[in-house]
Amino acid sequence: MGYLEILYELFFGYIALFIVVKILGKTQINQITPFDFISALVLGNILGDAIYDDKANLPHILFSIFTWSALIFITEVITQKSRRARKVLEGDPSIVIKKGIIQWNELKKNRLDIDQLLQLLRAKSTFSVNEVAYAILENDGSISVLKKSSYDVATKQDLKINAEKAILPMVIISDGKIIERSLQSLKKDEKWVHKKLNEANLTLKQVCFAEWDSKQLHLHTY
Repeated sequence: MGYLEILYELFFGYIALFIVVKILGKTQINQITPFDFISALVLGNILGDAIYDDKANLPHILFSIFTWSALIFITEVITQKSRRARKVLEGDPSIVIKKGIIQWNELKKNRLDIDQLLQLLRAKSTFSVNEVAYAILENDGSISVLKKSSYDVATKQDLKINAEKAILPMVIISDGKIIERSLQSLKKDEKWVHKKLNEANLTLKQVCFAEWDSKQLHLHTY
């Protein structure tokens, strides 16, 4: 395959992909669902693999692109018209925190660990699980957060009150294990942790997650 032929196929393949993206809309770019993500990857690979295949000429490339795009378009139409098909192809959002309590069954179902959950919460400017009333894991992998009413009020700046220094909550227990690094930062030891657990009538085996906000140790059980 010569350079001129590769240029020829790239040029018309580029135009075909541009037309397809315009027809399909923005879902392929935003990657709203895992299905959209995979279909976009396949669409790009069809062009990429075909260009370097000596047996694939331009008509074959265009036929593959537009056939795959037609299947994606039909699927999108079906999901818009059928709620059952939408549930199968796109899935349902999952409530991972409900009434301030971490829903561990939902985390396991979605293959999400506590560190990933905390990262998603921080992306929503939420640095403590204790602030959250509800958290919903969306189909695109993002998270929507509804904070507790006590954390959704006028700021101290609005009320012209001197603001206290912001303190980052420390994770003390994660997945039922004490985080030694956090204790060292707080200049505490495991005896302090067990004392707090005893005050709450809990044992370490019962606690899946705990964080310290400089005033209180917030405990979450399995």
